[in-house]
Amino acid sequence: MARVKRAVSTRKRRKKVVKLARGYYGSKGKLFRTAKQAVMKSGQYAYVGRRLKKRDFRKLWITRISAGCRKNGINYSTFMNGLKKSGISLNRKMLSEIAISDEKAFAELVSAAKAAL
Repeated sequence: MARVKRAVSTRKRRKKVVKLARGYYGSKGKLFRTAKQAVMKSGQYAYVGRRLKKRDFRKLWITRISAGCRKNGINYSTFMNGLKKSGISLNRKMLSEIAISDEKAFAELVSAAKAAL
C-alpha cells in the first residue's frame, strides 16, 4: 500500500484559515497558528453578534413606537395592550415603520387601541 503524504491537504487547510484572517493586525493575518486563533475568536464574535443584532433592532423598534405613542398621548405598554385587545396584530417592525412614515395611520392605530381599553 502506498504511503499517504499530507502536504497537499495540510497546505490547503492552512491557506483557507490564513485567507479568512487576511487584513488582521500584525502576525494574525500571516502566521497560521495566530491566524487560526484569531479566526476562531472572530467566528465566536460573529455568532454572538448575529444574536445581538436581533435584540438591538427590537429595542430600536420599541423606541420608535414609544416616541410615536407619546406624540399621541399614550404610553407604549398601554398602546400595545390596546392593540392586542382590539385584535390588531402588527409586529413591532411594521409599527415602527408606520410611526415614522405615516403619522396619520399611526394616530388611527392609537385611537383604535384607546377605544379597545
